[in-house]
Amino acid sequence: MTTASSKKQPPLSKNPFAKYQLDQFFDEMFDANLKVRPHYDKLLRRFSQLAGDELEQRRLMADLSFLNQGITFTVYNDTKGTERIFPFDLIPRVIPAAEWAHIESGLIQRITALNLFLHDIYHSRHILRDKVISEEHVLGATHYRPEFAGFQVPRNIYIHVCGTDLVRDETGQYLVLEDNARCPSGVSYVLENRQTLKRVFPRFFRAYGVRPVEHYPAELLKVLQYIAPRGRPDSKVVLLTPGIYNSAYYEHSFLARQMGIEIVEGRDLVVRNGHVFMRTTKGLESVDVIYRRVDDDFLDPKVFRPDSALGVPGLVEAYRAGNVSLANSIGTGVADDKLTYHFVPQMIKYYLQQDPILPNVPTYLACDPTDHQFIMENLPKLVVKAVNESGGYGMLIGPKASKAEIEKFRGLIEKKPRNYIAQPTLALSRHPCFINGGFEGRHVDLRPYVLYGEKVSIIPGGLTRVALKKGSLVVNSSQGGGSKDTWVLEGNS
Repeated sequence: MTTASSKKQPPLSKNPFAKYQLDQFFDEMFDANLKVRPHYDKLLRRFSQLAGDELEQRRLMADLSFLNQGITFTVYNDTKGTERIFPFDLIPRVIPAAEWAHIESGLIQRITALNLFLHDIYHSRHILRDKVISEEHVLGATHYRPEFAGFQVPRNIYIHVCGTDLVRDETGQYLVLEDNARCPSGVSYVLENRQTLKRVFPRFFRAYGVRPVEHYPAELLKVLQYIAPRGRPDSKVVLLTPGIYNSAYYEHSFLARQMGIEIVEGRDLVVRNGHVFMRTTKGLESVDVIYRRVDDDFLDPKVFRPDSALGVPGLVEAYRAGNVSLANSIGTGVADDKLTYHFVPQMIKYYLQQDPILPNVPTYLACDPTDHQFIMENLPKLVVKAVNESGGYGMLIGPKASKAEIEKFRGLIEKKPRNYIAQPTLALSRHPCFINGGFEGRHVDLRPYVLYGEKVSIIPGGLTRVALKKGSLVVNSSQGGGSKDTWVLEGNS
């Protein structure tokens, strides 16, 4: 417990952050004068009471907890092995209630506009006819599915689960970096991070008034049941996974277990007379809703890739007949194409007649002649991204790239300009991390998880990802990143 005498903030020269360096970045915990931000004050006082060796012991406790629970991720094509314990940093990110309210309103606005956009481009195409977005930008997207033009998705909802990545610039302003509208991953780490930190620092939460996140699986299940065909109250929901070798398999099994539903692979499902069934030891059992963590291309070898062994032959037929629902819907990938991302502010104005609450990062399109010239003249200063890649792959960070890497991307852009966008190198905000027995700043982003069912609900906080390599701007776990627990404070905290 904190006593009255300890309520005064200890002088920085006597606390564990005395040697902490801001390096001219916006810091989540300290202002430009190295004064602790008010919502971090209790946290600073608590960490000031802990010796370095005690913090190290608690870090080891956290690592052991992750190891014992098998909380891992997969890195492909790595000589050191594929399975890794997900790196976890002890110092939580703290978001005040008013700040979260701003984020939440912006995310609701954004997913509403994205769903209206998807319905529009698969039906009337008003936004294309009004030339707000070029037809070739949308219809030429890799993940646009012309087979589903005119198809009425259940409840008119395309994106049921969205992970929208946010960053903060040098002023502390929140910006949207990208939308993940297909099979966003990482929410299991949000839930496990919280449980781990509760075990390591059990008294923190009572003192702070932190909003809970444990209800996410129940909220997700409600969304899946809401889209069941003909609103069946006793609908059978399953989670479709590519299998144990997928990088997010831990999350798939975790979520299925938390929701109390079956986890299945394609071979466990069969289509009969336009209906989907699950094979069980008692025979075939009807399936109503599939939370699929398999990309469109692999869902049904009869319609998409014929060489796919991950999907279910005939699944699209059952989906078209309205006998099974999918989350997310087929064809949502066009909404998280990085070129489409550029136009989301225009979508918000077009469909909602509102200004965006959360702005985009300034983005240049390599397929636009003016932008193309700017990109080519400034490659060493820009971050270039392939529009359909994720996980930190297909990316050039100009200021840290070699001449050879820059020239390689120059050739790739010239060959297929539609496939690339560029953005300025952002001075991402930083957060203190416990590194080698001390505290150092590391760049962070934030991925909140948005659920769209009968209503829009957002888990308070989300996944704070950390670029643990010193100086790195890439937070993805596949590129050496880790994560933190994210605390959203109650209104009066």
